Amino acid sequence: MTAPGDPYDGSPIAALRRIAFLLERGRADTFKVQAYRKAAAAILPLPPDEVARRAADGTLTDLPGIGSSTARVISDAVAGRTPERLADAEQQYGVLPVSGGDGLRAALRGDLHSHSDWSDGGSPIEEMAMTAMELGHDYLVLTDHSPRLRIAHGLTAERLARQLDVVDAVNTHLAALPGRFRLLKGIEVDILDDGGLDQTDEMLGRLEVRVASVHSKLAMDPEPMTKRMIAAIRNPWTNVLGHCTGRLGTGNRGTRAQSRFDARAVFEACAEHGVAVEINSRPERRDPPSALLELARDTGCLFSIDSDAHAPGQLDFLVLGCERAEAAGIDPERIVNTWPVERLLAWAAR
Repeated sequence: MTAPGDPYDGSPIAALRRIAFLLERGRADTFKVQAYRKAAAAILPLPPDEVARRAADGTLTDLPGIGSSTARVISDAVAGRTPERLADAEQQYGVLPVSGGDGLRAALRGDLHSHSDWSDGGSPIEEMAMTAMELGHDYLVLTDHSPRLRIAHGLTAERLARQLDVVDAVNTHLAALPGRFRLLKGIEVDILDDGGLDQTDEMLGRLEVRVASVHSKLAMDPEPMTKRMIAAIRNPWTNVLGHCTGRLGTGNRGTRAQSRFDARAVFEACAEHGVAVEINSRPERRDPPSALLELARDTGCLFSIDSDAHAPGQLDFLVLGCERAEAAGIDPERIVNTWPVERLLAWAAR
């Protein structure tokens, strides 16, 4: 299967998947992206000569899931032309705006923060896993939201338990494929107002990696926010402190100022308890800001460079975080997702 991050190889399925991947990278609306994924799924079981025949006689749109725009992409690819929609997407989103970080990106073995359509992501679990594998990951942690974040369809304990069965099924399927990729069981668990974690201890104990993040009352006064964050960091289930300031600099969700807290006290707690500070790679987040990233470095923290991907095409946001970590002079050995999966899991289960 053509890797979604690779150049277009001339096949209509590759063209459709590449367009979807690039639109996701550009954070396009999910419904626009799904049109291309559905069209790829519609022609996947068809023999190439049938696809070519339908392109020639104009009957591609008779197939469920194929509209006029996706039919044009297929017809162009069958005719040996680069589809115009693909060329436009490549021009807009084909190259991420980075000036470094490639060496560190090559050292990363996986990603500890990703979302599927079980919460607020746009694609099924198996699509996220397959794309991560195609991008060269050894592992991907699935971290859908916890119950309190209702706007993001957070998972109750019962839904999370069902999701873990799906992860087992995906891993069984992946075990038959070349490579050693593994989908890991995780969560992005809300840090509650008192610093508690928004999931039962029983379910947290069934997971392999846990990212704890503040999503509510981000404008809380600095003193209670600091106590809240440190309480979560001290919780033995917490592995990663996600997007610590909660800021948004750009994007379709608008902007949001960073939370105020005693960063030194928070990072000292992370260093003491072996909790990794997330370098969130989403372009609208770039969290923590550079000054706090350097403070966490000087405090002796571990780090995790994560995509916080909500779609397959966002999984390679990692290089944006790598650029920042490299510029800050962070030793790759302190970045937990440069570690092999066995070492990562031993650390997370400490």
